[in-house]
Amino acid sequence: MSQSAYIKFVQGSSVEKLTLQEIKNELISYREQTSLTGSQLDWDYAEAAFPYTIESKDDDRWFYLKGINHLYKHIIFGPGETASAAGQNVPCVQVVLPEEATHGDKSKANELCKYIAKQLKAELTMFNGRTIYFNPRK
Repeated sequence: MSQSAYIKFVQGSSVEKLTLQEIKNELISYREQTSLTGSQLDWDYAEAAFPYTIESKDDDRWFYLKGINHLYKHIIFGPGETASAAGQNVPCVQVVLPEEATHGDKSKANELCKYIAKQLKAELTMFNGRTIYFNPRK
């Protein structure tokens, strides 16, 4: 059974919502940052930190990351809406691990979700149902 995580854009978030291209840009930014880290360490860290290629179908509602080795298969990303704790619909990024996803995919998906949520000061509901708040709260 597939699992989903949600990056919710609530009050205090840096953005109100993300488009499909903006989600891709966040992942490209992550890949660029890890390649810079790797160049400082004189190691090809970018491939270890982001072992995927960004693939798209003709559908403009989602895209997926395709693993470049046998340890990683797929992670699906797409913009959407989900219910908040208050029962209102809030814009979000849904991250889906399909049934054939590996443990490596789940670990990388958690890492990517945390990165995006932290960058955008969003609320993150993890695959296990727990919530991490990166947005300023009072």
